Amino acid sequence: MTSAAPSPFPVPGFARWPEESSPKAAGKRLRERVPRSEHRRFEPSPDRPGAVEAVLESNTGRLPELVPVRVGRMAASPFAFLRGSAGLMAADLAAGTPRTGVAAQICGDAHAANFGLYGDARGGLVMDINDFDETVPGPWEWDLKRLAASLVLAGREAGADEDTCRKGAFDAAGAYRRTMRLLAGMPALDAWNAVADEALVSHADARDLMGTLERVSAKARRNTSARFAARNTEQLPDGRRRFTDAPPVLRRVPEREAAAVAGSLEGYLDTVSEDRRPLLARYSVQDVAFRIVGTGSVGTRSYVVLLLDHRGECLVLQVKEARPSALLPHLPGPARREGHEGRRVVLGQKRMQVVSDMLLGWTSVPEGPSGHPDPSAAGSGGTAREYQVRQFRNRKGSVDPAALAPDLVDDYARMTGALLARAHAHSVDPRLVSGYCGKSEELDDAVADFAVACADRTEADHAALLAGIRDGRIAAETGV
Repeated sequence: MTSAAPSPFPVPGFARWPEESSPKAAGKRLRERVPRSEHRRFEPSPDRPGAVEAVLESNTGRLPELVPVRVGRMAASPFAFLRGSAGLMAADLAAGTPRTGVAAQICGDAHAANFGLYGDARGGLVMDINDFDETVPGPWEWDLKRLAASLVLAGREAGADEDTCRKGAFDAAGAYRRTMRLLAGMPALDAWNAVADEALVSHADARDLMGTLERVSAKARRNTSARFAARNTEQLPDGRRRFTDAPPVLRRVPEREAAAVAGSLEGYLDTVSEDRRPLLARYSVQDVAFRIVGTGSVGTRSYVVLLLDHRGECLVLQVKEARPSALLPHLPGPARREGHEGRRVVLGQKRMQVVSDMLLGWTSVPEGPSGHPDPSAAGSGGTAREYQVRQFRNRKGSVDPAALAPDLVDDYARMTGALLARAHAHSVDPRLVSGYCGKSEELDDAVADFAVACADRTEADHAALLAGIRDGRIAAETGV
């Protein structure tokens, strides 16, 4: 590898060669302050909230009628509990784990079910992290440890033995470390644009997963707005289309509520890339409905908006409430809220993904005194709630890690570990992180030990939640 030539024109915001210090050497020096073996440490604070208390607190601000649904979903298994408790795990990570002090744009909720396939602008499929509700700049280790712990829990739910579950966590950390090393040695543009294709599957030694990925891909290609609309809308006598009620998951909303959500799309247009606006201008807004979303987000406000082009073809947008990240109170330094929460989610997603939804944006929806969207509240000093906007059912597909054959858990772990490293490398120099992680398996082994201890703690929290449901301290609704 040749060395960079000296920089004849030092320009702020660009690199300057030769570097004053080597990022790789700086990463190695971090080991003196935070030995890699220390990452096995998991010491939750003795005054951490109990599981029931933590879930009740996280339900603040959610729609009361949907809170029991969220609790019911979290009660399904320890892995499901982990999926809904990013804030509780962040509290444990902040109180009882070491930090290198190196920050990246992190997912904040990088559990094993938050990776999946989605469509790019030309109809291809990309695999990457696909949930960014909690994204913030933060310790890269937190994402890696959440992924590792989730793999142990998913493996246990899948029926894998304990050695296999621990190996999944070990392999995720190993793939993360090796991928950082690979990216650190690549030309900057090649490393930036590295995507999850067959080459990355081979790099992660996840070839046994190819059959599963092919089946998921085939299903994802059919998972489109048009297909969703065909199943969940009806044509009226005047030719218009509207959503059909499918309670409790999908329900129509009062006209004022629909008008407020639809009207907020004008503000959304200002956040979309200018070259996409002529495309959106070719659609008319037809209808709005409320739709319940996944485990961690149940109880937040989320709408689907039906659009039609000149041929009557459907496009569905999702307008999803963006709340402050659950990690915010636990991040190093003073907690701070920066700007619009929808903007935080969208920009965090774009910073981590190689290819993002081309219609990503954000908006605010005015609310009346009742707390429901109300167009008359706009500009009258009323409140407004913040939302992210994206395509709905953009050929999305995912692997259920808790349903994998036990012998595929480690393949999936390596795949997700590699994807996480690639995502982090957009916001932190991979040479720095690779210098810290090194060539040995010391970090892999420590993260695996952490993951087992964290999984055990999560199982105890899940048991405490079930006890709280039984004794009536918290209500749960199952089967939704």
